[in-house]
Amino acid sequence: MDADSLIDYAATAISDYLRQRPASADTLEGIHAWWIDWGGAPEAVSVTQAALERLEANGVVERRYIGNRELWRACTRH
Repeated sequence: MDADSLIDYAATAISDYLRQRPASADTLEGIHAWWIDWGGAPEAVSVTQAALERLEANGVVERRYIGNRELWRACTRH
């Protein structure tokens, strides 16, 4: 799969996860490890970062800072 396809795959997996569990929030690493089924060896965490940033730009997710931790969740702004 090329880079854009991987980012699309991750973005779809994240969106699906949040549709099923709308109150979920996690770190980049947690989302990468637990929200996306990579079907074996996971891709680079940069793929998940790019997917989250794309979803953020589209108003699907937002990031929040709790202390020094960055958490991602479904966008609550309308």
